[in-house]
Amino acid sequence: MIGSTIQTHWKQLFLFGAVFTVLFQVLMLVALMVRFQAIPNYTTFYNWPSSVITIIQSTPSWMDVWPIIAEEWLIEIGYMNYDYGMGISEWSLNVVPYRMFVLMIMGILLALCLQLVKSDSCAIAGTDNKVVQSGGAFAALSGGTLLVAMTNVTMSWVVCCATPSWVVGLAMLGLGVSTSLALESLGLGLSLGGFALLIFAVFYLAWIKTHKYQPLLEVTHA
Repeated sequence: MIGSTIQTHWKQLFLFGAVFTVLFQVLMLVALMVRFQAIPNYTTFYNWPSSVITIIQSTPSWMDVWPIIAEEWLIEIGYMNYDYGMGISEWSLNVVPYRMFVLMIMGILLALCLQLVKSDSCAIAGTDNKVVQSGGAFAALSGGTLLVAMTNVTMSWVVCCATPSWVVGLAMLGLGVSTSLALESLGLGLSLGGFALLIFAVFYLAWIKTHKYQPLLEVTHA
């Protein structure tokens, strides 16, 4: 079921994932503008491919290469306050290719779930209970989406040491800065947990859709 859905709709899945990733970046930028009531006044583009090559060539251990590459920026959009000499970036959105890849995978999983729950013209009577059964899948889908999206926020704020991190979003929502920074180390675990919930939702929805036709098959064989 899952394999056939991917094979049939792979173009739509990747398109949804790409659009979702771009919209998520836009949403983060809008959130920053609304929160600080200011329009970005600078944009910086970084040579990401060159930075990756430099990291690979100059880092002795491959165990250190990937974490460093994962934090490399592609674009920085933010607000610069020039009241302090040459200026200081008060807040910014950092477009990070690795985070975009993670968000795209999440978008693809979301799109796959949507494909699996599409109404089927061959649906049969007596399957309304499947809606109730799918409640667990939707709960897992919602929880997984929240965890992955939350832990892949790449906003920075001078109050939070100007470091782009998912906890900046928590700080902007009102959570204490020290508390937010203390939670930063949990990001990877929460993100992996979110993906586990999304994958569970995919397989559970596929199981529900597959077993939906069992009563009809039994009547046919009888």
